[in-house]
Amino acid sequence: MSDTGPAAPILYIYRLKPGMGAEYDRLHQAVWPDLLALLDEAGIYDYQIWRHAEIVVARMRTRDGFDHAQAVTGASAVQARWTAALRHVFAEIADKNGEPLWLTEVFSHRPAEQVR
Repeated sequence: MSDTGPAAPILYIYRLKPGMGAEYDRLHQAVWPDLLALLDEAGIYDYQIWRHAEIVVARMRTRDGFDHAQAVTGASAVQARWTAALRHVFAEIADKNGEPLWLTEVFSHRPAEQVR
């Protein structure tokens, strides 16, 4: 994925290990305050996560583009600890090259009066 500009939606998926959905949900009901502060520092906002069984879909927008947000979070010990704390629930979070499992938009319908 090439860098997305400010406010562009970024979507990706994770696959959880079988039976780990409830654990994933539990961990996200208590997201660490220092992780939330890191998201703010990285310019990540409007961050949403959905889950269906072992499929997790995440969507975010960034103030300064994805490359900036990734640089800030990637350099953070807080992010490294959070990822390690969830490692046991993940079956797949990236492709063989280490790239996130990006979702590509294939259809969009946005009536003119609803475009913001």
